[in-house]
Amino acid sequence: MDDLKIILEFSAGAELLFGNIKRRQLSLDGNQKWTIANLLKWMHANILTERPELFLQGDTVRPGILVLINDTDWELLGELDYELQANDNVLFISTLHGG
Repeated sequence: MDDLKIILEFSAGAELLFGNIKRRQLSLDGNQKWTIANLLKWMHANILTERPELFLQGDTVRPGILVLINDTDWELLGELDYELQANDNVLFISTLHGG
């Protein structure tokens, strides 16, 4: 099976936790089912560069991080259970600001 290609985007400070890269194109292993829950684990293991506690809380994103999938709030799509589709755009926006 082909790789699953998606786009990850980070804004409003979330990119600072991911090497200051605002946009990434990923090719994930197409032989497995990818949910947001799996994606978050993959991100933690592979691209989260610092202060994971500012991005993750338990198995999910921490409160204050908005997640949009193709411009739709992930809460409307099943959150962690949402199954990623080819060419999905997953955007993480931090609403956390501090000094």
